[in-house]
Amino acid sequence: MSAHCCDHGHEHASAAAASPAYRRVLWAALAVNLAMFAVEIGAGLAAQSVALLADSLDFLGDSANYGISLFVLGMALQWRARASLLKAASMAAFGLWVAVTTIQHALAGTVPAAPVMGAVGALAFAANLGVALLLYRWRAGDSNMRSVWLCTRNDAIGNLAVLVAAAGVFGSGTGWPDYVVAAVMSGLALTGAFQVARHALGELREPQAAGSL
Repeated sequence: MSAHCCDHGHEHASAAAASPAYRRVLWAALAVNLAMFAVEIGAGLAAQSVALLADSLDFLGDSANYGISLFVLGMALQWRARASLLKAASMAAFGLWVAVTTIQHALAGTVPAAPVMGAVGALAFAANLGVALLLYRWRAGDSNMRSVWLCTRNDAIGNLAVLVAAAGVFGSGTGWPDYVVAAVMSGLALTGAFQVARHALGELREPQAAGSL
C-alpha cells in the first residue's frame, strides 16, 4: 500500500514538473537570473561589495540550475535525482567560494559603496520575489523541483540581507555588515545543498527509481 502511494506521488510530481506552465515559469526564471547576474557582477565589482559579488554568482548558478531543470523535465525520476545532485554540488561550491572571498575581504578591510549596494540589492530582491511567487505553486515535489524552489527562496532572503548590509555599511562606515551578510549567504547555500543532496540520494535508493532505468 505504501509503495503504491509513493509511486503515485512520484507520478504526480513528474506530471506537474513536465507541465507546460512549469516549463514557461522556468524559462522566465532563467531569463531574469541571467539579466540580474549581468547587473550585479558589474555593480559588485564597482562597489567592492562581497555580498553583491556573492549574489551575482548566485544568480549565475541559479541560471544553470534552471537550465538543468528544463533539460531533465519529463525524464525518469532517477535522472532528475542525478541532476539534483549536480545542482547540490554547484550550491556547495558557491557557498565555499563565498566563504573564502568573505575572509579575503575581511582581512583586506574593504569598505563597499553602500548606496550602490542598496539600489542593486532592492532591484535583485524585486526580481527574486517575482520569480519566487511564480514558483510557489511548485515548491513541493521531487528533489529537482524542490532544489529550484530552495534556490529561489534563499536568493530572496539573501537580497533582503544585502539591503540590511547596505544600511549597516552606511551607518558604521565599515565593511563588517557586508562580510556578515556574505557569511550568512554562504551558510544558506551550504544548507540548501545538503537538503537537496539528501532528498536526491533518497530518491536514488528507492526501488521505484531503480526500476525506471
